[in-house]
Amino acid sequence: KMVKTLFLCNRQQTKFYLFVTKGDKPFSSKNFSGTLGIARVSFAPPAIMEKMLGTKVGAATVLSGIYDKNNEVSIVFDKEVLSEKYYGCSDGVNTGYLKIITEDVVNKFLPHIKHEPIIIEV
Repeated sequence: KMVKTLFLCNRQQTKFYLFVTKGDKPFSSKNFSGTLGIARVSFAPPAIMEKMLGTKVGAATVLSGIYDKNNEVSIVFDKEVLSEKYYGCSDGVNTGYLKIITEDVVNKFLPHIKHEPIIIEV
């Protein structure tokens, strides 16, 4: 199943979030922010996304976390995504898609890039 990955930030553009949710699930900034107990977020500017994650709008993926060497981006998963064995995501450049074993992303890839996922129910 395809996921959607959203690159979000606070108003001051000092806190950043890479949110992975089900592809067909509507996104609510209010619900996301409320669940995390943070101020309301919005989509981060494309230039910041490109600088921090090395990708353009529409091509964000959890794999983009590899470019976040200073751990400035919190990687947040919708709990529903983690219940699936596989999920599909962008290849990072919007020319193709990947099918990934969800458990490998969480238990192998994220520890390798020194990111601890935040798991929420929205």
